[in-house]
Amino acid sequence: MAAKGTLQRYLSVGEVARRCGIAVSAVHFYERKGLISSIRTDGNQRRFHRGVLRKLAIIKVAQKTGIPLSEIGAAFEKLPSNTVPTAKDWQHLSSQWRDDLNERIEQLTRLRDQLGQCIGCGCLSISDCPLRNPADELSGDGPGPRLLELEQMED
Repeated sequence: MAAKGTLQRYLSVGEVARRCGIAVSAVHFYERKGLISSIRTDGNQRRFHRGVLRKLAIIKVAQKTGIPLSEIGAAFEKLPSNTVPTAKDWQHLSSQWRDDLNERIEQLTRLRDQLGQCIGCGCLSISDCPLRNPADELSGDGPGPRLLELEQMED
């Protein structure tokens, strides 16, 4: 990093945070999670390549659509290392997430459409409730409290 031109391609953690509109602690968090990386100066200060701005933009968009950080990290691992994600890379990443997003939209739409039937109905029946236990799917797991969402949380 001794050459001035090389140094100019790198940003401090504060510059990255300011340009991305996130807190410095968020930059550190994403680095700890392995989503972005930095180098250290001779004075042991973090410096980020300007390409990290694009990665952070992808992270923010993906998070807004509900993509977990673990999936974002797995997608980043498939990209060529030490390169800035391109528009083609984004097309590939977003196409992977599109099916999941469409499924969640359908699920939320069904929930929205059925919500009026549930509020205030007073049924309190886990076996009959179309929202909590559609078609009594939980009965095959035996007695006791069961939730369909547990499978989704474990992923």
